[in-house]
Amino acid sequence: SKQRGDSMGKVMIINASPRAPKSNSKQYAQLFSEYCRLDTEYCEVKKSNHLTLCQMIENYSDIVFVFPLYADSIPVTFLNFLKALEENVPLKKPTISVVINCGFIEPYQNDIAVKMLQLFAKKNGYPFGSVLKIGSGEAILTTPFRIFLKARMKKFAISIEKQKYNNFQVTMPISKKMFIKASTAYWTNYGKKNGISKEQMEIMEIE
Repeated sequence: SKQRGDSMGKVMIINASPRAPKSNSKQYAQLFSEYCRLDTEYCEVKKSNHLTLCQMIENYSDIVFVFPLYADSIPVTFLNFLKALEENVPLKKPTISVVINCGFIEPYQNDIAVKMLQLFAKKNGYPFGSVLKIGSGEAILTTPFRIFLKARMKKFAISIEKQKYNNFQVTMPISKKMFIKASTAYWTNYGKKNGISKEQMEIMEIE
């Protein structure tokens, strides 16, 4: 059974990625729900459903926000939802936990965004739970290093289930130099497939 032994052991997974339906965050959310033995419900933040999500929140013991790092911060779509949540206060406030991923190899690059969530929780009276910081972006999902991600995700899920909240992090166990070399090759090939040269990709203009 996916219960904690009380009626409150329910987790709401909120995918706050701007491209939620096709995001890596969705894959992380699926992985979490596989490992979490509590009842879970998966939702995505959309422009039109802020109020609905705010009303649902009070029915859960825990919320897990899953999102990518955008320019060292929280994506603006997520920020707009948090503003709505500030205005629509749930009767019961669940514990907020976070799964955040970035394209850098170092998980600590996510720290500022995590602090923003901790500040939001403190300011609005939500207990703060566990954090899983993921480095190396989508690469970790598509390589044999996925095994490290799965192991950390399992520990993260157990910490929420047992209410023994903690901080976790994971990245690919390779050097920064090797990571930059591999990611440069990946994006160069990706550009080639779409008829864009490496030189075009290096300019600042975005069409």
